[in-house]
Amino acid sequence: MTPKSGLFLACSCIAAIAAVGSIFELSSGQPDLGTQNTAIILALSIPLTGLFFFAAVKDAKANMNK
Repeated sequence: MTPKSGLFLACSCIAAIAAVGSIFELSSGQPDLGTQNTAIILALSIPLTGLFFFAAVKDAKANMNK
C-alpha cells in the first residue's frame, strides 16, 4: 500500500462513518445539525465512500506491478 492509497482508504472510512452517523441521527427524529443538513451529509457521504474505496483499490493495484 502506498501513502496515496492509504489516504484514499482513510477518507473512505471517514465517509462511511459519516453515513452511518447520519442514518442514526435521522432515525432518532431530531438530528443535532437539523434534518436538511444531516440528509445532505448522508447524500454526499454514500457516493464518496464508494469513490474513495475504488480509488484506493485502483491505486494499490497500479503500484503492485511496480
